[in-house]
Amino acid sequence: MLALLGVGAAVVGSVMTPGGQTVEVAAVTSTADEPRDAVAVDVVVLHVIGAVAEPGIVELALGSRVVDAIASAGGPAADADLTGVNLARVVADGEQLRVPRVGEVPVSVPGAGSGVAADGRVNINTADAAALETLPGVGPALAARIIAWRDENGPFRSVDELSAVSGIGEKTLDGMRDQATV
Repeated sequence: MLALLGVGAAVVGSVMTPGGQTVEVAAVTSTADEPRDAVAVDVVVLHVIGAVAEPGIVELALGSRVVDAIASAGGPAADADLTGVNLARVVADGEQLRVPRVGEVPVSVPGAGSGVAADGRVNINTADAAALETLPGVGPALAARIIAWRDENGPFRSVDELSAVSGIGEKTLDGMRDQATV
């Protein structure tokens, strides 16, 4: 039994969605040497609901956009109001994407446009310049370089990857690390 200590394990189960669709879910525990949040992910998983043909869980390539998520959910429903979502926004792993129906008021989802996560941290993959400027040491010029880097290279895989942006050294990164997220 002690031989299993430090070895990752996976638990597989299933979840029934409100629409009656069964989705397999795998919960993975990490090894002592490799924390769960340090694992690089090449896919993002999100929950698409609302006015789409097939609501549910979709897996997309890292860097995919809302339009890709809607397409993976079978496309928009006939009564979808696509003006209620930013189709060009890069999706974040673990988010819930709600496509409103015509006449519905779009619901603002934390982290879905402003770049501010539910816990108040700035999501460097979705934040606009104004949200990035709330980070310590980030002014208009550095916010523009962060956005340009993200546009050229795709989403950041970790907050530490900000060090690849010109003008962000270890001291600046240390100052913003606790207030930023991916």
